[in-house]
Amino acid sequence: MKYLLGLDVSTTGSKALLIDETGAVVASHTAPHPISQPYPLWSEQNPADWWEGMVESIRAVLAKTNAANAIQAIGLTGQMHGLVCLDAKNEVLRPAILWNDQRTQAECDAMTQIIGAKRLIQLTGNRALTGFTAPKILWVRNHEPEVYAKIAHVLLPKDYVRFKLTGDYATDLADGAGMVLLDVAHRRWSEAVLKELNIPQEWLPKLYEGPAVTGVVSEAAAQITGLKAGIPVVGGGGDQAAQATGVGAVQPGIIALTVGTSGVVFAPLSSYAYEPEGRLHAFCHSVPGQWHFMGVMLSAAGSLQWYRDTLAPQVDFGALTAEAGDVPPGCEGLVFLPYLSGERTPHPDPLARGAFVGLTVRHTRAHLTRAVMEGVAFGLRDSFELIKQASPGAITEVRVSGGGAKSQVWRQIMADVLGVPLVVAEAIEGAAYGAALLAGVGGGVWPDVLTAAQTTVKLGERVEPGTSVSAYESVYGLYRDLYPMLKPAFDRQAAL
Repeated sequence: MKYLLGLDVSTTGSKALLIDETGAVVASHTAPHPISQPYPLWSEQNPADWWEGMVESIRAVLAKTNAANAIQAIGLTGQMHGLVCLDAKNEVLRPAILWNDQRTQAECDAMTQIIGAKRLIQLTGNRALTGFTAPKILWVRNHEPEVYAKIAHVLLPKDYVRFKLTGDYATDLADGAGMVLLDVAHRRWSEAVLKELNIPQEWLPKLYEGPAVTGVVSEAAAQITGLKAGIPVVGGGGDQAAQATGVGAVQPGIIALTVGTSGVVFAPLSSYAYEPEGRLHAFCHSVPGQWHFMGVMLSAAGSLQWYRDTLAPQVDFGALTAEAGDVPPGCEGLVFLPYLSGERTPHPDPLARGAFVGLTVRHTRAHLTRAVMEGVAFGLRDSFELIKQASPGAITEVRVSGGGAKSQVWRQIMADVLGVPLVVAEAIEGAAYGAALLAGVGGGVWPDVLTAAQTTVKLGERVEPGTSVSAYESVYGLYRDLYPMLKPAFDRQAAL
C-alpha cells in the first residue's frame, strides 16, 4: 500500500494526516501551539512552535502506522499571509506576524497610494488588506528597521516547515498569491509591485505549482521526524486552496462553500479574472493552470454560535435549528445582518456591525434563530453574486462543508437562497486532506488533481433548491439595502 502525508500548519495546531492510495484516512495527529497578542491588534506566533508541533505530529502518525518506508510524497498547507523573516544564517528574526493581525492599516494605505488602487488590483488581483503579507513587510521596515536590515529570506508559515524539512526556500502559487506581491495572471512575482514597494525579489521563495516537487526530506529532518530521507515534498497550497482540493472543487462550475466560524466561497476559474473593485480575492489555484475567486464573510457559523451562546446557552444546536424549520421563509419581516466581526466580502469594513432589523412582539426565538441562518445565507449569496458578475459561467454544483453544513434546515435555506444544488462534502480532515491529494499527484499515485479528487472525495446528501427560492428574492433585496442605509450609524457607533 502506498501512503501520502498531508501537513497543515494552522493557526491552532500542527497537523499530520496520513492517507492511503484509495483516499482513506489512516492516521492523524495535531499538536496545538500557542498564539501571542502582546498589543492591541497584534497576532503573532513563534515559528519554532510550528516545527516542534509538526515533528510531534509526524512522529505520532508514524508510531500509529509504521508506514515510514511506504510514504510516496508529502504535501503542505496552512494558514495564509503570515510573515516569517529569516536572516542570512536562516535564523528567525522576530515572531511571525499572522493573517489575523490588524496593525498594518497605515502600510495598506501607503501601498494603495504608491501603486494606485485600481492598478494594484489589476497587478495582483487584490486590494491591500491588513491580513496580507506585503503590508507586514512594510510595517517591519517602518517600525523595526534593525530587523528589516537583517532580512535575507521571507517565508509563509507552511513554507517555514518546508524549509525545515528540505532546506529549500519555496512556496506554491496559491499561497504566494496571498502575499499581494504576485502577478497572479502570469503566475510569477510582480516586478512592478516589488520595485515600487522597494522589496528585494531575492528575499522571496521560488514559486511552484501545487503538485510540483519542491525538494526532498533532508537527512537532518529525517533523523528528527522519523521520516525516510529523500521523500518528495510538493508545493501544496494555502489552506483555502487545499480545502477546495480536498472537497473536489478543482474545475470551473463546482464551488466549495465552507460554513465554519467564517464563511468562504471558493470558485475555480479556467482563466484569470479579477473583480474590478477588489471585493473578491483573485488567487492562483493549487491546480496547475487554474485560478480562483474567493469571497470571505467573517461570521458565518460563528453568528449562530454567538446567538446560541448569548441568548440560548442551554439549548442544543439541533433543537434550535429544528424549531427554526417551522418558521416561514423571510421570518415574517425579520432580517439579520451577520457583521458581528466587521465584514470582508462584499463590504471590506471593520466597523460594520450585526443587527436584527424588523423585530416585533410576534417574533419568537424560532424567528430569531431562522433570521440568523438566513442572514448568513444572504451574506454568502453576496459573494456568489460578485462571482457571477466578474466571471460569468454556469455554477453546476456547490459542495458545502463545515459546522454549518450539519443542519438540514440550514442546508435547505442555503440551497434556496443561492438557487443552486448543494452537495455535502465529507471534508472532516479539511485542508490537510487536500495537501495529501496534491502530494499524491506529485508522487505519481494519480496523474492529475482532477483524477485524485474524483477517486477519493466522498460526497453525501444532495439538496435541491425548493419552493422558497422566489420568496427569498425580495427578502434578499431588503438585506442588500440595509448595509448602505446603516453604514453611517455603524461609523458613529464605532466612536462611542
